[in-house]
Amino acid sequence: MTLDALLAATPGQVSLAEKEAALLALLSERTAWHRQRCPAYARLLDQLHPGVHAPARLADLPWLPVGLFKSHELASVPPAERFKVLHSSGTTGQARSRIVLDRATAALQARGLAACLRPVLGPRRLPMLLVESADLLTDARAASARGAGVLGMMALGRDHLFALDSDLELRIPALADWLSQHGHAPFVVFGFTFLVWRHLALAAEGRGLDMSQAILVHSGGWKKLQDQAVDRATFRAGLRERLGIERVHDFYGMVEQVGSVFLEGEDGLLYPPPFGEVLVRDPLRFEVLPDGEEGLLQVLSPLPLSYPGHSLLTADLGVVHRVERGPGGVPARGLQVRGRVPRAELRGCSDTHAVGAAGGAP
Repeated sequence: MTLDALLAATPGQVSLAEKEAALLALLSERTAWHRQRCPAYARLLDQLHPGVHAPARLADLPWLPVGLFKSHELASVPPAERFKVLHSSGTTGQARSRIVLDRATAALQARGLAACLRPVLGPRRLPMLLVESADLLTDARAASARGAGVLGMMALGRDHLFALDSDLELRIPALADWLSQHGHAPFVVFGFTFLVWRHLALAAEGRGLDMSQAILVHSGGWKKLQDQAVDRATFRAGLRERLGIERVHDFYGMVEQVGSVFLEGEDGLLYPPPFGEVLVRDPLRFEVLPDGEEGLLQVLSPLPLSYPGHSLLTADLGVVHRVERGPGGVPARGLQVRGRVPRAELRGCSDTHAVGAAGGAP
């Protein structure tokens, strides 16, 4: 099965066995591609995974620790073909990942993001409300992961409104006017989790705004909200009570694999797209753990061509659950993210947000 076929597949259209076989072939090709074109990657593989050249299972695929993108420039294209460099989020003093994109990879990422969100957004572009300030896209922050995430989402909507001003205050008159035009039929709201809660849900209380037709897509981690005792149930209840928003979808992703995101299902689990997968590894021995056991998440995606980001071991902890009736009504593997490895650097879209500073991306 080709990458084009996986990108076009709907949830449940590809069985787990078919998906694993297709991804094993594609990701093995990606490993060989990057080994040949990125000398630093080849040296890292020789050190981390000596002798691995023909994996028989997804579990045998060589991986890189995601943190290497903070300390190494890993690119599989010459400088003349570099289209853009994305930077991950990071607080003051933290190193930031640098992700080198060429036009082919950027195009694949755009296709991937559209495919991931098609199940909730539908086939047509809907009016889109962005819980963000337009200032994010007017300077170098547009190359940040957060800026890239906003730009990627904007391509999936129309008649955009940035709901926040330069001070991240809710633009009540502009929002009310926009809702009078678009609020009577389905529309999309996109924002990073902490911004949606603090600058939309809390700021809109008592304003009489009706957003009951909204489809909210959000991402970026829960650390700041958990510190404020806001869990998923509180988050959803607040949006419903203040704005009437019922359709809420979280997703899990990272700047090192833009375009390949895990969308929240009705059961609250996060499901990989047909062209992506996740493995869980023991934090000490790095062996793949069976479903149901907590460990480090290894994320797999064939989208990266310009940098070796197709098989990455993250610092995120999680559990994969085998579900008999997942999206599409067929057996699937759903992810529950449990948090970060203790003492790992904070990362994520809204976890590093500070008023007036750039954040991260999906």
